[in-house]
Amino acid sequence: MLRITDKIIIPYEEIRFITSRSSGPGGQHVNTTDTRVTLLFNVDKSSSLTQLQKVAVKGKLRRRVDKRGVLRVTSQKFRSQKSNKDSAIERFIELMQWAVKPVIPRRKTAVPKSSKRRRMERKQQTSQRKKQRKMPNLNGEY
Repeated sequence: MLRITDKIIIPYEEIRFITSRSSGPGGQHVNTTDTRVTLLFNVDKSSSLTQLQKVAVKGKLRRRVDKRGVLRVTSQKFRSQKSNKDSAIERFIELMQWAVKPVIPRRKTAVPKSSKRRRMERKQQTSQRKKQRKMPNLNGEY
């Protein structure tokens, strides 16, 4: 059982793993062993997620979910299959926690008076600086 949050626990029966050849350096070893691990989780058929959570996962993780509703997480960081499997599970848990976390809408706030005052002071300073660059009139005024 994978614990995503206090209320969401996903049984291992809902998760599948596929192994394949990993890319990158490794010499002859990389050509003979299947060290890349892909974790597959069918969001649509999952009994551990509510309908609202399924919509949230499919929305936030839409680049990782295919047309059939299967979430795909791949790991090939390590040269051992077990390490990559553990890494894929860890990444899956992180992604699911982020996806089911409720979005808190931003509350609009007024601009503070101090910010407005500082802005106006900066504008005044810029204005004075530019005035001082001009040639003075015959009266001695800028």
